[in-house]
Amino acid sequence: MHRLLRWPRRSDHTRSASQSDQAGAVYGSLLAASVIVTASAIGGSPRGQVIVMILVTGIVFWAAHVYTNLAGERLVGRPVGWAEARRAARRELPIVEAAVLPAAALMVSPLLGLGPSGAGWLALAVAGAQQFSWALFGALNAGVSRTQAVVEGLVNLAFVLLIVAAKATLGH
Repeated sequence: MHRLLRWPRRSDHTRSASQSDQAGAVYGSLLAASVIVTASAIGGSPRGQVIVMILVTGIVFWAAHVYTNLAGERLVGRPVGWAEARRAARRELPIVEAAVLPAAALMVSPLLGLGPSGAGWLALAVAGAQQFSWALFGALNAGVSRTQAVVEGLVNLAFVLLIVAAKATLGH
């Protein structure tokens, strides 16, 4: 999780291909939210199974992103060695890291007295808070105004709200 909160300042607001731009964190929490909604829609999945599904899905998509990054490098004729594979794996790690907090929310939900439905809503709320926070802090790091940062946070949050709308439509 330490990588999600590190926002290095760059005076020229450019990034190198080797820097993580946290897109994986945004993607990972949307992925986790989608798994939560899908598990709710099919119903009957014990909390532990949903936690495992969130984490395993994050890991599988992380591996797929690493592989596709490396395959893309090969397609443009760049050699790919172990060093580049390790860099790609680190760069895409936020996909997995983003799944941890929604999974943790599901883990602690019994301690809060939440049933399966309440646990799902809690995990979705955590994913939404992540979405908003990453966009907000990323925008502030880029030097935009606070108003623009909040707007960007709300736009990012809208993706989770679309998933929440799907959950509500499904009646779960």
